[in-house]
Amino acid sequence: MQELIPLAEKIAVILKERGETIAVAESSTGGLISAALLSIPGASAYFIGGAVVYTLKARRAMIDVPDSAFAGIKSVTEEGAMILARAARTRFAVTWSIAEIGASGPTGNRYGDPSGHSCIAISGPIERSVTVETGSKDRVGNMIDFAAAALNLMVESLSS
Repeated sequence: MQELIPLAEKIAVILKERGETIAVAESSTGGLISAALLSIPGASAYFIGGAVVYTLKARRAMIDVPDSAFAGIKSVTEEGAMILARAARTRFAVTWSIAEIGASGPTGNRYGDPSGHSCIAISGPIERSVTVETGSKDRVGNMIDFAAAALNLMVESLSS
């Protein structure tokens, strides 16, 4: 978790300066992205909320994404992550959102993705997405790597 704090600090400074807000919809990171953002004093100025959407039931209930939104696409893709990011941005009425979906390990997920595969999306004034492949079966290590990738993508997005 400690390696995530410097990234969260950069995000916090920029969001506070601009008066912007953020929400998170994360899956295989299990709340690490939100925890990093919340670890910065004064987080209530920019962090509105987050959801660990680890299951379809959680996705439906917490960020109100219907199954039809994923019709014809594989869910653990950059396109799928963007659907979640846009839904979180709308649901929480924020300037920015981060979404993450993946397979932390030690085995792959039920969609056929290997351990160490994650897709991350940012929705805001600009949109970006990335796929992360660690090649590792280390569940906790992957969770941290995915969270770091999400926070890095957010820093890059804010700097654009």
